[in-house]
Amino acid sequence: MIKKISILSGYDKKGEQEIFEKIDIESGEIIAIVGTTGSGKTRLISDIEQNAYGETPTGRRIMINGMPAPEYFILNGKQQFIGQVSQNMNFVMDIGVGDFLKMHAECRGIDDVKSSVERVLDAANELSGEPFYWQDDLTSLSGGQSRALMIADVALISNVDIVLMDEIENAGIDRIKAFKLLTGCGKISITSTHDPLLSFMADRRIIMSGGGVKKVLSSNTVEKQLLDKLLIFDSEIQILRNRLRTGEQIV
Repeated sequence: MIKKISILSGYDKKGEQEIFEKIDIESGEIIAIVGTTGSGKTRLISDIEQNAYGETPTGRRIMINGMPAPEYFILNGKQQFIGQVSQNMNFVMDIGVGDFLKMHAECRGIDDVKSSVERVLDAANELSGEPFYWQDDLTSLSGGQSRALMIADVALISNVDIVLMDEIENAGIDRIKAFKLLTGCGKISITSTHDPLLSFMADRRIIMSGGGVKKVLSSNTVEKQLLDKLLIFDSEIQILRNRLRTGEQIV
């Protein structure tokens, strides 16, 4: 089991050394990566996903449980321990939704396959607007439905210790429910985001600029209090959004 990952500093777009020496992220911790478009958020996510050790453009090195990530990967039989939800999710397999989930659950060695598939479908439909079903073809799903399905699959079937999320707010799904689903299992959860709500829901924020890490901040009590207020406002906006989607006249 992965108890800790460490990010060792690399270089920004100008080739200058990043301001930190090492960032440790413990099991169960939620990290938000924030910054303007082009600041290097996705590159940092990619470094972690690729088990980088100095060979990527940033020169960053990833450690897992105190061991270089490539060595850890090999010593653990090249077992996949990272689940990723990217900005663009499209399925190309000509297979039904239920059969795809069934195949994945069987590959993961899950005992009660049928129950697991039903849980994933229920969770995915909680996230997306228009429901989809067991017999629907994967390639017929919309972008939002595809991402909802992959989020539920990563959270409930994929037996991974690290979950990486790249701007999950940009998919027409319930991002708060999606975030809670992905971060609610005691895993290491890392998300790049422009959303203040998701940023405040994290334990710490890594601030990116010019391709490098510029600051690491911990969420404080005042921010958590502000989060409670923002969640109330967001819930009201979500209700209004759903009414508009279903053709209601608002005034």
